[in-house]
Amino acid sequence: MFGQTTLGASSVSSSASRVFRYEVVGLKQNEESDKNKFDIRRSGSVFITVPYSRMNEEMQRISRLGGRIVKIETLTVVG
Repeated sequence: MFGQTTLGASSVSSSASRVFRYEVVGLKQNEESDKNKFDIRRSGSVFITVPYSRMNEEMQRISRLGGRIVKIETLTVVG
């Protein structure tokens, strides 16, 4: 999941060209991993890149998966 991106196919407006990177800790990989008696990932961060238009949706998904956002930074899109 390192460097995972959820960018759309095309962007027209200036808000669509704004991209953010979330640094997330504590994500659970899936429901099966919760059944284990040991932690799969004790430390480390996952970086998820999202466009401005999907920020809220992605925050909700991260929350549902048990993750915690520790940093949000703006990325510059070249192209």
